[in-house]
Amino acid sequence: MNTLFPIYVKMDQIHTLLVGAGPVGLEKLEAVYRNSPQAKVCVVAEEISEDVISFVSEKPQIELHHRSFVESDLEGKELVILATNNAALNDRIRMLSRQRNILLNVADKPALCDFYLGSVVQKGNLKIGISTNGKSPTMAKRLKEFLNDLLPEEIDDTLELMQQMRDQLKGDFQEKIRVLNAHTEELITNKKI
Repeated sequence: MNTLFPIYVKMDQIHTLLVGAGPVGLEKLEAVYRNSPQAKVCVVAEEISEDVISFVSEKPQIELHHRSFVESDLEGKELVILATNNAALNDRIRMLSRQRNILLNVADKPALCDFYLGSVVQKGNLKIGISTNGKSPTMAKRLKEFLNDLLPEEIDDTLELMQQMRDQLKGDFQEKIRVLNAHTEELITNKKI
């Protein structure tokens, strides 16, 4: 049973800790910054790949610490992403995160995660998150490719027009919803998106 609740997080308003700076750490960093270019991330790792150093070089909002994790790294953090292959360290950070009510993601360990980093389709202001409940990141990637090809580039123009219409609508909330629902149904039915 899929009990995940999808949310979209304003990563520029919270602080994230990433432990690990190898290929998997880079993959996680790239995913965060592809979706939230102003995210505030602190990276802690004993070994840091040249690719991570290069990626971080032009992002002043990323702190990079070449050292072992210490418990105080969790201070002021709301999210933690682990990209290490050290099971003992991952277990320790998981325990410490739980004690502090910090949400945790452990790369390639769905059972240890409080949240997943799914595949994301983005066309301008439209963002669609895809999750397979941790079962198959490969399937999520394929669905992302399919939706990217399916959705027209003009979708952002349509969203802008919908925003203008929404801003101009008068009446109570229920009336606005009725008008917007009727308009979007017409767009979908006539495939004008």
